[in-house]
Amino acid sequence: MDTKFEFLPGAEDRIAYVRPVEVADLPRELRDQAHGAQIVYAVHDAAGERLALVRDKRLAFVLARQNDRTSVHVH
Repeated sequence: MDTKFEFLPGAEDRIAYVRPVEVADLPRELRDQAHGAQIVYAVHDAAGERLALVRDKRLAFVLARQNDRTSVHVH
């Protein structure tokens, strides 16, 4: 009874990881665009590639959903 079943093929590719990023850790050109924010939120794909940086955590989750991705918060 330990049979593996691929429930949703390709679903792992549709995950978006959302994590907070300190603006101070970003390259200068991105820090200049932060307009005083201390924290921004990065949206990454399953392979770890950064897809977007947004100012608001809620917006990061909305962005993931609008692009047919399941969002997961990373600490």
